[in-house]
Amino acid sequence: MEQFMGKWKLTKSENFEEYMKAPVAMKPKQMANLAKPSLVFSEGDGGLISMKSTTTFKTVEIKFRLGEEFGEITADDRQAKSTMSLLNGKLIQSQTWEGKTTTIEREIQDGKLIAVSCIMGDAVSLRTYERED
Repeated sequence: MEQFMGKWKLTKSENFEEYMKAPVAMKPKQMANLAKPSLVFSEGDGGLISMKSTTTFKTVEIKFRLGEEFGEITADDRQAKSTMSLLNGKLIQSQTWEGKTTTIEREIQDGKLIAVSCIMGDAVSLRTYERED
């Protein structure tokens, strides 16, 4: 997890609009598509990990332990259950809501945080973040 710790700024987004075609309210979907989030990963007491996403519209923070399911309200206002795991250097988030599932894989490539998102095997989105000082 150490490689993910710190602050990251979105620099590139590919196919995110297709990814956001999941059945959610239009206004949150439009806002999420326009947002350029900063991500901050940190670790607290007892191995509790925090991932905080901040945009001009909204701040969302999740706290988790690897391998343990947790509830969250997403940036587009979905109530979901997620599990985070670390596999071969990738931080993998499995998220379910209303019978649907998405997987978000985050990994470090060439010093950049790459997030690859898939919804039910249909749309694939690639978002690239660069470390901030």
